[in-house]
Amino acid sequence: MSDKMGRRDFLNTVALAGAVAAAGRTSLIDSAKAAPETNGDIISKSASELADAIRSGKLSSKTVVDAHLAQIARVNPKLNAVVQLTADSARKEADEADAALARGEIKGPLHGVPITIKDTLETNGVICTGGTKGRANFIPRADATAVARLRAAGGIILGKTNVPELAGAIETDNLVYGRTNNPYDLGRTPGGSSGGEAAIVAACGSPLGLGTDAGGSIRIPAHFCGLAAIKPTSGRVPRTGQFPMPMGARNAVFHVSLIARKVEDLALALPIIAGPDFRDHSIVGMPLLDPKVVTLSGLKLAYFEDDGAATPTREISAAVRDSAKALMDAGVKVEENRTPDAAKAATVYYDMSRGDGGAGTRAFLKSIGSDPISPLFEQALTYAVAPAMANTTEALAAFVRWDLFRNSMLRFMENYDAVLSAVAPFPALLHGTSFEEQNRRGFGYAQMYNLTGWPTATVRVGTSPEGLPLGVQVAARPWREDVALALVQHLEQTFGGWKMPTAV
Repeated sequence: MSDKMGRRDFLNTVALAGAVAAAGRTSLIDSAKAAPETNGDIISKSASELADAIRSGKLSSKTVVDAHLAQIARVNPKLNAVVQLTADSARKEADEADAALARGEIKGPLHGVPITIKDTLETNGVICTGGTKGRANFIPRADATAVARLRAAGGIILGKTNVPELAGAIETDNLVYGRTNNPYDLGRTPGGSSGGEAAIVAACGSPLGLGTDAGGSIRIPAHFCGLAAIKPTSGRVPRTGQFPMPMGARNAVFHVSLIARKVEDLALALPIIAGPDFRDHSIVGMPLLDPKVVTLSGLKLAYFEDDGAATPTREISAAVRDSAKALMDAGVKVEENRTPDAAKAATVYYDMSRGDGGAGTRAFLKSIGSDPISPLFEQALTYAVAPAMANTTEALAAFVRWDLFRNSMLRFMENYDAVLSAVAPFPALLHGTSFEEQNRRGFGYAQMYNLTGWPTATVRVGTSPEGLPLGVQVAARPWREDVALALVQHLEQTFGGWKMPTAV
């Protein structure tokens, strides 16, 4: 009870501070009429800008929600990103938010702001499939902790977004809803497993998305779709209500995460979802520091272009170098120095999944009625999990190698505040190619920070010759999300960040 009250008091204080400008207005509708904006103006705003506009009375929540629903209707037939649309409840909640604001009541920092939720996070009263046929009609009776916290802060859910089956691939396709396309090139994937979130946020159907990251699942889609994202420190945000619920020895690689067009929105939403919920035993009540007070000059950063396992494209190498120079120009002490055992990251990551060759996962899917499984997930089990370890000793040794990797990385980080690198060595992939050997090796860039559990933020800094977004990632020391966000925000300011998609 005390945890809930403390969180509510904190969020209300933040929101009320932003509402001072709304004092003395006559009505939300009159204010909105006084400064009309087109749908295009509205949907391109960040969540932070929308929250300010709603609190000040410049825009009503109903206007904002309607604009985003109209954009979803326009782009989703090409993208197949939003798979459950909650238009009626969103409009109702927007009306309630406007009425509350007219009474001087503010729910929280996201009062009246629309959001979308990845379909592996449970939503009370809204179908949550996890991309698998056995849950095609499953309706949860409670929200995931992070979902509940966003709602309590005033966020209004527009819908659920597509995922690969059990979030088990770096592209988004399943037998329940089908394939999701990249808004910059419909012949390419938006990534996975938070591919639906990335596609709809990039296409301005939502300003802010809640996803997860167990092996690059928020950062790779952000890179493929030109967005900002953060994977918080492992243990920062409760996993309660995630399907399937991460349990056991690999629990630490799973991170509930955020994705948006602007870095400022990650900083806005992270304090809302962070902190213990007394349901997930692994969550720690560590202080969450403010990226706005981070001084870049004096920070020490390592960067590397090539992890030694998968050589990046020339343009991605240049993006990393250009980003390093931009940070150096800002006063950051920058050194080219590759993290130890970087080339082994993908091998270490996949070896932890090979214990039973996928037999347990297959049995679980069969038990919930997911038969057959999707061809994409069949590839995941074939290439990423099988074959089984020869014996129990060999399976346990994989987790020993994980510990050795973590210790080696932590020793390296003793000399730095952050590490800059590519998110992946290539831009958005063509559909159906993520499990090709040369591509699978490339995911180690992202997976290494699931292995360490460090906070890692992503931002767009360039464009490929094909017109595709190119991002970089910045990993910081444990619990220093503020450093990672401050560094990528400087890169966003330098290079411009997100750009409007051209294929939708």
